Amino acid sequence: MKKGELIAEFAKRTEMSGAAANSAVNTVIEIITERLKKGETVGITGFGTFSVSKRAARKGRNPSTGEVIKIAASKTPKFAAGATLKAAVNPKKK
Repeated sequence: MKKGELIAEFAKRTEMSGAAANSAVNTVIEIITERLKKGETVGITGFGTFSVSKRAARKGRNPSTGEVIKIAASKTPKFAAGATLKAAVNPKKK
């Protein structure tokens, strides 16, 4: 599912206009992004937790030349699925 499809489904389920649904989805994404930029964690009960992980500087190799290169330290966003989401994706078999 792409963002446009998510917005269309959101509009359909909430009986909102497409523009209002677009605004709502974009607002949620902006809030999560802003909080992550501040280094905060965003948890949505039952769905999951968004967080930021720090990656240390390290050495790597250029695959075409084999030359050793330095890879700078960076931050990367992470998502950990919540119990309800995991259960929905992996239903118990009887």
